[in-house]
Amino acid sequence: MSAVLVPFAPSGQIDWEAFARHVARTSGVGLVPAINMDTGYVQLLDNADRLRALTVAREVLGPTGEMVAGACVVDRPGDPFDRQAYGEQLEMIAAACALPVMFPSFGLTAGGDAETIARLAELGRQAGRFIGFELSTEFVPCGRIFSLAAYEQLLQIEQCIGAKHSSLSRRAEWERLAVRDRVRPDFAVFTGNDLAIDMVRYGSDWLLGLSTAVPEAFAQRDAWWAAGDGRFDELDDALQALGDFAFRRPVPAYKHTMAQALFLRGLIATDEPHPESPRRPASDREIVATILGRIDQAQHA
Repeated sequence: MSAVLVPFAPSGQIDWEAFARHVARTSGVGLVPAINMDTGYVQLLDNADRLRALTVAREVLGPTGEMVAGACVVDRPGDPFDRQAYGEQLEMIAAACALPVMFPSFGLTAGGDAETIARLAELGRQAGRFIGFELSTEFVPCGRIFSLAAYEQLLQIEQCIGAKHSSLSRRAEWERLAVRDRVRPDFAVFTGNDLAIDMVRYGSDWLLGLSTAVPEAFAQRDAWWAAGDGRFDELDDALQALGDFAFRRPVPAYKHTMAQALFLRGLIATDEPHPESPRRPASDREIVATILGRIDQAQHA
């Protein structure tokens, strides 16, 4: 699953045509587009733009095309759990025939792990099927990483078919894979570790923001992995070089790096990020271009 960047036009408005092309590009190489994720600035979009992103993506994918989408509620520290707001997000996602990813919020993660798990179970009864989401505070202040005991409880929620793990820690993800193998082998651990994209070697699936820069290279990497083709290693290393550069601190600025990559590839009109999102220096473009050249060489080896 590939989180889809929302590109911006030179006017500073969302470039919906470029977004539609990027959704089509992502799906066209065999990846599942993930709409309204952190990579798509979901915390900075209003409901109208979130709905439009879902609508555009569904139009591109057709009635049966697979997609997932973030159920995101924006609140402030100390706010209570807003069940109604999450319900509205789930209704919007269901209308678009997408599988929801339960974004953390201050209200959702307030209190102890047990309270958060209970809230997710309640939301699961409405959603039917959903993907959980552990997200480090490196990405958003309202993020939460569960204890291992709480993670095991998450696996007891029948409607939760998997969980995205974005702690940026290999060890934490390995521990979750061990719990998954012991408790519920059909549960998907979707790595969100863009600093260790080779977690597929250890049994993780993936839902990454890094892949939005070069979805076809990720699709090729996975095909080589499935076929046991040794070219996987060189391509994975080249892609990891982009991840290491893009996801340096401040981590949220990786979205600007993704825009720079797509702009350098001639796929979007500008590399401007959302105006409220952190930026990278323009001098990064030269480094990004060098890494893209390495990826292209490895992809066509």
